[in-house]
Amino acid sequence: MRNDMSEERIAIFLDYENLAIGARENLGQRRFDYAPIARAMAERGRVVYRRAYADWSRFDEDRRDLTRHHVELLEIPQRMGTSRKNSADIKMVVDALELAFERDYITTIVLGTGDSDFTPLVNKLRELDKRVIGIGVKESTSKLLPPACDEFLFYERLEGVRSQSADADTESEEETPSLDELVISTLAGMQSTNDEVRASTLKRAIVRIDPTFNESDHGFRGFTELLRHLADRKVVELNGPRRDPEVDLVTGAGPAQAAFDLLAAVVAETAGKNGAPLSGLKTELVRREPKFNERAVGYRGFLQFCKAAAARDLVTMRWDEKRGDYLLTVSK
Repeated sequence: MRNDMSEERIAIFLDYENLAIGARENLGQRRFDYAPIARAMAERGRVVYRRAYADWSRFDEDRRDLTRHHVELLEIPQRMGTSRKNSADIKMVVDALELAFERDYITTIVLGTGDSDFTPLVNKLRELDKRVIGIGVKESTSKLLPPACDEFLFYERLEGVRSQSADADTESEEETPSLDELVISTLAGMQSTNDEVRASTLKRAIVRIDPTFNESDHGFRGFTELLRHLADRKVVELNGPRRDPEVDLVTGAGPAQAAFDLLAAVVAETAGKNGAPLSGLKTELVRREPKFNERAVGYRGFLQFCKAAAARDLVTMRWDEKRGDYLLTVSK
């Protein structure tokens, strides 16, 4: 088992039509956004190979975005019906197997698709001692594919993915993350696949996400000094060797607890007879505390943040079918 994420060398193969159509039909996205995939993989290791397969005449705007992310575009000529799709599938399978056989340094292969036809490929890659991560849109992903993978990520759950029906309040969020948010969101992503995160591996992951990152731009002489500053503010916890300490999310008092307390206070004041609806709740939190951002305390979305508060018995959540929304009340 590979425990040091810094050793991971990742190759990404995208069945682009499957992803783009799934996002359009199920998430209301006019253009598929590759950036959340890029960030999620940067948290796991070093991406050294990126390929996407499609008839690019159908995805002209997407093509420019992928090129900015250094994804190699493989053209699948337009044909009728399933023959075009099968040719894309076959080309992707051949390329993935060729890479697995010829490049021993590749440790992880990412398959962006929800198509069960790729299940035999997943099984073969795992036989070749490659870790396989699948990525797909939940509603267009076959139930057969995720269990075959070492890890499967639903695209809509990745940080930064927004559906057309998402709460409009989130559209006003700033695009450039704060220092706290960058460190915490990266750390949270790494901990989902790694039990222990050292300062050195966290720094490498942050630089993969933002190659321009330099702690000196924030007034610190080194990354460990930056982390100790965050630890003093109870943003992170540090343990172990002074030169390369283990970094952890804060479990006690700190920004996360303050955010939970704010949520509980707002729910208590705004809940009617049936409870406070989730939609619109974040707007009220931001109105009262303009710096509130769930990502800055380690949560990828507001719903996940609220579910974490419910798990801590600070609030209760129930789904209301008539409203099509969660209703929150303060736990007694």
